[in-house]
Formats: sequence, C-alpha cells, structure tokens
Amino acid sequence: MNRLECAGETLRAALNSLAAVVPDWVRAQVPAEWYDRYAKRMEDFRMPKEATKRQALAEQIGTDGSCLLSVINSADAPAWLREVPAVQVLRRVWIQQFWVSDGQVKWRSNQDIPPASVLISSPYDCDAHLSIKRSTVWTGYKVHLTETCDEETPHLIIHVETTAATTQDIELTDTIHQHLEHKDLLPAEHLMDTGYVDGEHLVTSQNRYGIELLGPVTGDPSWQARAGEGFDISAFHMDWDHHTVTCPQGKTSRKWTLKQDGNISQVVRAQFGKQDCLACPCRTQCTTAPTNPRQVTFRPRDQHEAIQAVRHRQTTQQFQERYAKRAGVEGTISQGVRAFDLRHSRYRGTPKTHLQHVITATAMDMTRLLAWIMGFHRDGTRISRFAALAL
Repeated sequence: MNRLECAGETLRAALNSLAAVVPDWVRAQVPAEWYDRYAKRMEDFRMPKEATKRQALAEQIGTDGSCLLSVINSADAPAWLREVPAVQVLRRVWIQQFWVSDGQVKWRSNQDIPPASVLISSPYDCDAHLSIKRSTVWTGYKVHLTETCDEETPHLIIHVETTAATTQDIELTDTIHQHLEHKDLLPAEHLMDTGYVDGEHLVTSQNRYGIELLGPVTGDPSWQARAGEGFDISAFHMDWDHHTVTCPQGKTSRKWTLKQDGNISQVVRAQFGKQDCLACPCRTQCTTAPTNPRQVTFRPRDQHEAIQAVRHRQTTQQFQERYAKRAGVEGTISQGVRAFDLRHSRYRGTPKTHLQHVITATAMDMTRLLAWIMGFHRDGTRISRFAALAL
C-alpha cells in the first residue's frame, strides 16, 4: 500500500476491531459519513487523481483518526479500549504520517516521515517494511539460507534466518555463525556473498569460530581506486606502532584519530600536513580539495590487513575457482522461489513468517534427499545447446 492507502486502511482496521468488541459505543461515536469513507477496503476506494484532492483526502483521514483517538482517550470511554492492538497501531501510524499545526491535522511530506525500517507499511503486519534492492521493490521480509556444498553429499539447507526487509546482510554474519555453532554445524570454510563480508567479520570468523570466511569484499570506494589512477589507500604505508601513515611521496601524516563510522565499530582517520600537501608535485593524483590536505580512512590493523589481502586474492584464478561453489545457493534460491513459492508469505509477523521459511527449507531438503537416494544427479548451471557449442 502507498502511504495514503495505509493511513486509510489503518483507520478502517481500528474501526472494525472496535465494532467487534463495543458495537454500541462505536455506533454512538461515529459520524454517518464515516460509513461511506471506511466501509470498504482502501484498495477498492477510488483515489482522486489530482494532487490537491489527494492532499485533502489525506488530511480528512488524519482528522477522522485524530477524532477517534481523542474519543478513545477521553474519560468517558472504557480505559481498556486504548489497549486494543488495532488502536495502538492507529496511534503509531498517526504519529508517523501526520502532525498538528494550530489545531489542524497536516499530512507529513515524504521527507518528514520515519525511515523504512520504522515506518509501518501495513496495519495488519507491523513487522513488514518496504525495501529496495537494485530494481526490486517489495514490502515484507528477507530470508537468509545456509547450505552445505560438499561434492560427496547432498546439498542441504541447514540454517534459516528471517529478518526485516530493511536489515542489512552484514548484520547477519555473526548471528548465523552463532546459531551454526549452537547446532554444532560450523564449517571450516564458509562461502558468503559480498554483502556478508567485511574486515571485522573476516577477523572474528577466524579468531572466534575458526572459520575461513571466503567471499569478495567491496572495492575501495575512493575516486582514485574507481578511476584506476592516482593514490588509493593501497599506496600508503601504515606504521601501526607509531600511529603514522607515509604517502607515496615520503611525507608522514600529522594526525591519527580513531572514529566511529556508521555500523563499523571503529576506523582510523589519518591527516597529512597542509603545507606538505600544497607543495606536493603529485597533489592532483592524491586529492581534489583546493587547499585542504589529504586524509585517508581505514580499519584497525587486523581488519585493514585482512581486507587488503582479500582484495588482492579475489582477483586471482584460484579464488574464482574456490568461490565458484557458491553459485549453488543461487540455484537453491531459484528452486525455492519457482517450485516452493518462497517469496510468498502466507502469514503475518516475523515469527510465523520464519516458521514458513523453515518449513519451506525442510520441504526442499526432503526432495533433495529423495533425489539423492534415487540416484538423480544434481543439475548444474543450465546452458543452452547453442551456447554449449562454444565450449
């Protein structure tokens, strides 16, 4: 649902819930015109096309909802009505979608609403959130599958994680390893997508769980690395003992500062001297700043060295051959979507959706075990007959 549909449907859901428990009270409080506005689902409601009329409708819905909440919160209303789940959702949605100015209920702009990870997208499932991945837009959840990939055994899904759609993959790496450890199913080598691999996990997976985390890391985001010219982070030498960085021209940094950077626990920011940078003959290869000196940001030593090692290793043929095994999980996702309706959630809320994911994974494992027992070979990547000629 879009924002307007969600607001209208939230009010309708609250009215339906109240009508089920206190019908006489609702009949006495609700104006007659509300029956025309909220008798049908919002998806069946013909929305006005003009922006001004849509704005007016949104503010009318906001005013109606505020009136209902005011009546529910009044001393004359039964106190327990405030605890009705649909009423609590109504209160949350109204805070997110509306604001009051001079006694008038106003519709919030798109820039003035909470982030998708907090914003309620449906009154019937407050755990389902809007997410975007490349060209795919959906409201719901994410499922993270862990699968075995040994050649001599059937490939089975051994762990399932269900998260909000807005949860980043990188947040799940340690959680997955903790749960695999609890099941006594930790692998010696874990092939993971780029989204799950960073410097901290490369280090902790090895030190805490004894796992070699095999997967590509993101490239250096600096313009020098993206352009393939100039001095990126790999051109600088770090003296970890003396907390200094030396640039390709032999100049030493003047500042070394530990910083917090988003979800990363800690990063180091080193800054060079202003006069050194202004007098440098290679300044244009190092920074585009008119006068400010070059700064470099990197992870603590163990993470930095792990990232640099992987960036070098992932360009080799040996890495590509080892990492090729992970292609099997793409086939697993395809099988889950096409044959087992994996992306269709039949239930509401994270716990029930997770149960569905686990049951789906179990069904997939059963079909694989039966195929293995019956001697059917695993399918490889499908290649058309014409494409096969090139091989």
